[in-house]
Amino acid sequence: MRIPRKSLPRPHRTIHKKKGRPTPKRKEAQAQNLRPLVPQDTKEQRKRAKQRLRERENREYEAMRTGDINNMPKAERLPWRVYIRDYVDSRFNIGEYFIPVALIILLCSVVFTVVWPNGTVSLIMMSIMYIYLFVIIIDVVVMWRKLKRQLIAKYGEQSVARGMRSGSYAWSRAIQLRRWRLPKPRYAKRSEYKEHNTLAKD
Repeated sequence: MRIPRKSLPRPHRTIHKKKGRPTPKRKEAQAQNLRPLVPQDTKEQRKRAKQRLRERENREYEAMRTGDINNMPKAERLPWRVYIRDYVDSRFNIGEYFIPVALIILLCSVVFTVVWPNGTVSLIMMSIMYIYLFVIIIDVVVMWRKLKRQLIAKYGEQSVARGMRSGSYAWSRAIQLRRWRLPKPRYAKRSEYKEHNTLAKD
């Protein structure tokens, strides 16, 4: 039996409202979805980053020059580094006069070579230089052996670990002129560092 067309149900139709604007082309739609991977103002950002870095470095340098521990670089605020500085600065270091002594010996060697060209004088000057270097090495080794024991007793093995470079930090400060040291020395030479060190073990 054939069913009349009028009795068949009509499918549901969705009525779409008009957008009120033309449909964008494919290229335009893709261009709107694009996002830059790198910000457009990278030059300005680099400039600001350099400015912040410069300000931080100036602040840290001023802190080391004035002895302000709280504003020093993180490495210089480590308690065992502060202890090393106090130890080295409070003792008499033979090596801190290395630069002026070396300059004097070199100048004297040049003068004697011009005025009195004699190989013996140059040999004597070089011998004095090597003897002085040998004495500096002995003084630094003795200093570090004592300092290392006290660092381990106070702060543990981590204070003398290879990555901390505590040994090189101590001897490099010991052979540097006192007025050139940064951070600035806090205590007078030949003072008792044990009484001055008030830092607690972390």
